[in-house]
Amino acid sequence: MRVLKRLLTGLFLAAMVVNAGWAQRALTWQEVRNKFEAANSTLGAGLIGVEEFRAQETTAYLRPNPSLTLAADQIDPFPGGPPHGPFAYLLSAAAVNYLHERRNKRELRLESAQDATKIAVSGQADLDRTLLFNLRAAFVQTLQEKAILNLARENLEYYDHLLQINRDRYKTGAIARVDLDRLELQRVQYESDLQTAEVNLRTAKIQLLALLDDRTPVEQFDVAGPFDFSAQMPPLNDVRQIAVDTRPDLRAAVQSVEKAKTDHQLAVANGSTDPIFGFDVGRNPPIDQYIGVNVNVPLRIFDRNQGEKQRTQLDIDRNARLVEAARTQVFSDVDSAYATVNGAVILLKPYKAQYLQQALSVRDTISFSYQHGAASLLDFLNAQADYRSVQVNYLNLIGSYLDAAGQLNLAVGREVIP
Repeated sequence: MRVLKRLLTGLFLAAMVVNAGWAQRALTWQEVRNKFEAANSTLGAGLIGVEEFRAQETTAYLRPNPSLTLAADQIDPFPGGPPHGPFAYLLSAAAVNYLHERRNKRELRLESAQDATKIAVSGQADLDRTLLFNLRAAFVQTLQEKAILNLARENLEYYDHLLQINRDRYKTGAIARVDLDRLELQRVQYESDLQTAEVNLRTAKIQLLALLDDRTPVEQFDVAGPFDFSAQMPPLNDVRQIAVDTRPDLRAAVQSVEKAKTDHQLAVANGSTDPIFGFDVGRNPPIDQYIGVNVNVPLRIFDRNQGEKQRTQLDIDRNARLVEAARTQVFSDVDSAYATVNGAVILLKPYKAQYLQQALSVRDTISFSYQHGAASLLDFLNAQADYRSVQVNYLNLIGSYLDAAGQLNLAVGREVIP
């Protein structure tokens, strides 16, 4: 008997472990974000692109290789002339030439490549900013559908409780059969709300899993987080300044101006001539061994780089104007998102302070009055519908607020509203 008890206890504990293994802990926003940044293929490809730009920095700073020339001349294998061997007067020589780049061309090429890498890094940050906004929207949508599903379950349970009370009232003759039928028919609306909420939640989870590139079954996937709003708003001027300091696309535009200036300096430097220094050593039998040096200086009669100089100068002005356009766009994005968030807060405040409590009070009061014959069936049904409508509107407003907060975070370039 004792062995049997131990066996049953072991089986029970094993079942508990298996169930715990199948259960999926709800992921927070930070966990979802970390998982997304680690697994997203688009972000991974962007990081590889940044490394490609870094590899180009090495290429840009390479020195020119010297050239080696070997020569053998004055070979006379033909008959005639003074008697001598075919290699008696052989001229042999070796020469080494090296191109010397003036005006810091290598350094400017490296600086231009480094500027390109900085722009690529800012572009990667901007890609991350955009993709995180889409992920945040899917996360908020999942939280919203969970809240609506919980509300639908609560409404159905509450209505079933009232329906059972009215069934008892019908048995005692307090209400007519037609009134009970109308009450039971109204239950279809609550069942429909529950079914719709379950489908919407499942769809939201599927979309979030797709963004995470996760193959976890929907039944084993869940998220958790606060689904509420904050009435505190940071000052608009502070948000604007944070956006100017943070937005990666604006930073990339400023970096493009710096790269354009470097490219112009490189174009000017490329217009200068580069001498070629040479050293040679040889053997000529009549003269014996010798060494020599030479310098080859191209004559810069025509400036063959003036078009590139003009183009790079114009590119500086073009990128400077793009910076102003980007800064204007940043202010526009921030102001629009800030106004949307503020508008949502203005609507949510009276809901939380007044309307939710009023809807609950009206529902309970009318339900009590109807049960005691002091209110009509129409008043009872209207009170239930009004309560459901106010609650759903409140949850939808919170969802709109969180979406607007995500839009503001996107406009700023980092989270200013968690």
